[in-house]
Amino acid sequence: MPSLTQPSNNRIPVAGGASFGISMFAGLMLMLSGAFHVALSIGALNNGRNSVFVQKNYTYNMNLTTWGWLHLLLGVAAVLVGIGIMLGKSWAFLLGLVVAVLSALENFAFLPQEPFWSAMMLAFDAIVIWALTAELREPQ
Repeated sequence: MPSLTQPSNNRIPVAGGASFGISMFAGLMLMLSGAFHVALSIGALNNGRNSVFVQKNYTYNMNLTTWGWLHLLLGVAAVLVGIGIMLGKSWAFLLGLVVAVLSALENFAFLPQEPFWSAMMLAFDAIVIWALTAELREPQ
């Protein structure tokens, strides 16, 4: 007999459990990482006034305005995808992995500018990648 209920587009199980906790953790960490990216972008886009960033010449040499826009775009994307993960949208889990990997690459390139900040953000990205891959391994 065919089911009368619509198939769900969500990954989060209704009953909760470990899968629910890992999903919420990944979404929250991605949103937090995105908020940190946005905070950094404000400082980088304000580089003309009391800049705290050290300008160094290195392989990935860009001015602070370019870095600011990159961090802002990635930060907004991370917050939006994190919200999608917390709402349980299936598309957000894969997109969350893409955003976390791009964030890790960006923070690796930003390491000479702000070593402590970038190392902290790389750790956040690694945690998000771990949580999302752990969640994607779970059967639906």
